[in-house]
Amino acid sequence: MPLSIRIFLVYAVFIALTGYFVLSTVMKEVRPGVRQSTEETLVDTANLLAEIIHDDVKGGTLSQSRLPDALKAYGLRQPAAKIWGLQKNQVNNRIYVTDAKGIVLLDSSGLAVGQDYSRWNDVYLTLRGEYGARSTRSDPDNPESSVMHVGAPIRDDGKIIGVVTVAKPNSSLQPYVDRAEHRLLLYGAGLVILGLLFGALLSWWLGKALRRLTGYAQAVSEGRRAELPHYRGGELEQLSAAVEHMRTQLEGKAYVERYVHTLTHELKSPLAAIRGAAELLQDDMPAEQRQRFVSNISSESARVQQLIERLLNLAMVEQRQGLEEQVAVLLAALVDDLLSTRSARIERLNLQVELLIDNDLTITGERFLLRQAIANLLENALDFTPPGGTLRFGAERSGGQVRFTLFNTAEAIPDYALPRLSERFYSLPRPATGRKSTGLGLNFVEEVVQLHGGQLSISNVEQGVLVTLLIP
Repeated sequence: MPLSIRIFLVYAVFIALTGYFVLSTVMKEVRPGVRQSTEETLVDTANLLAEIIHDDVKGGTLSQSRLPDALKAYGLRQPAAKIWGLQKNQVNNRIYVTDAKGIVLLDSSGLAVGQDYSRWNDVYLTLRGEYGARSTRSDPDNPESSVMHVGAPIRDDGKIIGVVTVAKPNSSLQPYVDRAEHRLLLYGAGLVILGLLFGALLSWWLGKALRRLTGYAQAVSEGRRAELPHYRGGELEQLSAAVEHMRTQLEGKAYVERYVHTLTHELKSPLAAIRGAAELLQDDMPAEQRQRFVSNISSESARVQQLIERLLNLAMVEQRQGLEEQVAVLLAALVDDLLSTRSARIERLNLQVELLIDNDLTITGERFLLRQAIANLLENALDFTPPGGTLRFGAERSGGQVRFTLFNTAEAIPDYALPRLSERFYSLPRPATGRKSTGLGLNFVEEVVQLHGGQLSISNVEQGVLVTLLIP
């Protein structure tokens, strides 16, 4: 299972458990919280009524007062109130008054007048000077039928002469409890989903970052070019730097070993020729023969120098993982400049040059490398083009690419050689001299083109050879 999935699953379990415990705890507190708030209101109401009816209870005129009619009218009121989106169309409080012995003197419901309520906690505890409250079911079999009762003492000179009780059914509070629980569930579920989405995004980002590093490591291990992923700060940046440092150390060591071996192998032949010619020059010989050996030493020395320069250029490109600059390069001007530096050789061979490139056509890349690559192609074409032949340069845009071509008159390349032309140190004999080159030119061109994200292809066409560069 991918690391990102495992991280997400752990995060999801944590979010789910946290959400469950938090929501269950809060949900358990909703109902008691609403009832506590209601009880506090009932306490205030009962104590207010105790002060209002004090004189009537003391004088025994409660039944002849205006209070019974007021309570009856109160029970018939329809508030038509909209409380936080919930409609309230009737009053729910029941109010009854008892004397000092717990006998009901007045009941807003008209059901309990004359009954003995002295054993109910709201009356019993209040008459004893304590806080009197109770919750009783109106239907013993229905837990939703409970009613809260809160009593307040009616005092006269510090003596309790009666009790007023305000009662409220819990069922009238249920709509508010249900709405609060529904909103809590809705918001809680939303927060959990948002947390899971955030966790999924974080896991995806982390997985993507690790996959980029893994892809980079795999590409390097396979010898392919890849751009090092860049991160801003944190452990990922340190990991990226560590991977790049390890690549540089390991690749650099192997690279040096490979190039030392290659250079040693390639230098054996010209050094042996130089040494042999130098030994022969120590003996007496005709001037013509001596001049031939001196010429051999000069040509082999030039070959060694060219080999070293080409290897250095190739090493510079192969070690690169990306371009150091990306500028717009005018192709026509670049080719024209290269042709002017080789004008003497072109005139000596009496070659016909055709430059079929628009003056404003540009290619984006590193100017120095592109110049060196096209220069190698031109040198290669000059080596194989017979006197009186043709060089034809062309370029055009094709979709998101520039297609650069170089045609030169030449004999067809053998079929066995075509797929190997860009191999390192592989070369075909030059028609004019019969000698081979270093075999690094086309390999250098291919490295430069791949560094720019393009492709190199060489093919036989009618009357010559066509080299094509496709560069984004």
